[in-house]
Amino acid sequence: MFTLKILIVEDDSVSALLLQRALEKNAHQIIGIADTGEKALEILEENRADIVMMDINLAGELDGIKTTEIINEKFDIPVVYLSASSDAETLNKVVGTNPSAYVIKPFNIRELNMVIELAIFKDRKEKELQKLNNELEEKVKQRTAELYEANKELTKALEKEREINELKSRIVLNVSHGFKTPLTSILSSAQLLQIYAEKDHPFKQKIAKHAFKIENSVRALNNLLTSVLFFGKADENKLEFKPKKIFTGAFVKELIDTVNAGIENEVTIHAEIGDMPKTITSDPELVYQVLENLLSNAVKYSKDGKQVQFKMNIEEGKLKAEVIDKGIGIPKSEQGKLFDRFFRAKNVGIVEGSGLGLSIVKKCLEVLNGEIEFQSEQDKGTKFQVTIPVK
Repeated sequence: MFTLKILIVEDDSVSALLLQRALEKNAHQIIGIADTGEKALEILEENRADIVMMDINLAGELDGIKTTEIINEKFDIPVVYLSASSDAETLNKVVGTNPSAYVIKPFNIRELNMVIELAIFKDRKEKELQKLNNELEEKVKQRTAELYEANKELTKALEKEREINELKSRIVLNVSHGFKTPLTSILSSAQLLQIYAEKDHPFKQKIAKHAFKIENSVRALNNLLTSVLFFGKADENKLEFKPKKIFTGAFVKELIDTVNAGIENEVTIHAEIGDMPKTITSDPELVYQVLENLLSNAVKYSKDGKQVQFKMNIEEGKLKAEVIDKGIGIPKSEQGKLFDRFFRAKNVGIVEGSGLGLSIVKKCLEVLNGEIEFQSEQDKGTKFQVTIPVK
């Protein structure tokens, strides 16, 4: 049993004396005996106590409960109540002051010692817990402050990145638009050269050959700029769904004529257009981008003289299209990257391309709320299946 400094607050002098003797017998030090709450507070102002033995019913203005409330607030010392009463009303009163223990008179010394030990143990554990809580709160405050500062820095960095991306997008768009006009002029000149080459001229064949090269090169560059402009809009969240009435016959003819105009490897397109309505409603530009990119890729990566199959029909309010080629196919290990920007499979060889076509297809289908599936095997070909909701 450890030695404690104890204050006894008891207005019955006989009970106080008996309690003092019992406590001193167990080597505790009594720093004072007070018969009123006021006197108890005065003693505590002058002397440090480890524990207070408090009678509930005291004479004077402060009873044991009010005195304990002041001790809790001012000195933070554990209090053990002493009372001859154990009725519900008294117990309800003492519970509100969070006493360390409660002893019913008369008490025996063994019981008293147990109560004091438990009271001291409870007080120490509560203070340890409070200390840990305070340390935890301090760490939380510190961490919160650190996170706040880190968040501020991150916000600044994100804002700077957003500004840089906006600047980059503006530069790309401005440069791309700047290229458009001279490219159109070069294309027109190349087409004029071809017209002149049809007349008798000593260099007729050479003029036609170079004019054809110029025209194809300009078309390729123009397609690349169109792709860059497309992603400029997409990155600025300006890619919107703009539904219009589409005349299916004219739409399909323009699509196939455009792809045929760019064929350089004698590949042919075999179109199987099912029972299509005269008109459908969707975004014609986005639908065109999807089908034109798929067909152009199929033609470009097919072997010379091969055929690309193009099937299209309407089923249950959905435009369904298939593009099937017998070309180089896509290696299985690379198929997961197929729709990434600038991705080109390792087996494309010397075939030129930007790696943007299929990523454009994917982006357009997201806006159209459409779906795409594919099956491909290296050196055997690829099949793309597209589904787009239409009205």
